[in-house]
Amino acid sequence: MPPVTIYTTAWCPYCTAAKTLLREKGVTFSEIDVEKIAGSRLAMTQRAGGRTSVPQIFIGETHVGGCDDLYALDRSGKLGSLLATQMAQP
Repeated sequence: MPPVTIYTTAWCPYCTAAKTLLREKGVTFSEIDVEKIAGSRLAMTQRAGGRTSVPQIFIGETHVGGCDDLYALDRSGKLGSLLATQMAQP
């Protein structure tokens, strides 16, 4: 499975919802709490093209976006394809 990274805060309900969906899909992910890890919010903002809200989700090097974006990908059937595509890449 490709590396999945989610930038979060402990109190964010959208972060919780995004992590729940990923867990339901059997996806292992790395969580980075932007309030606990120094410099991580800046790194997230740069990696996410200027987006500052959490969650910000990445599958491999692909920026998925936030919680609504993740759920939209799932509803469209593209989340599984993205995970499979990322898995096929070396």
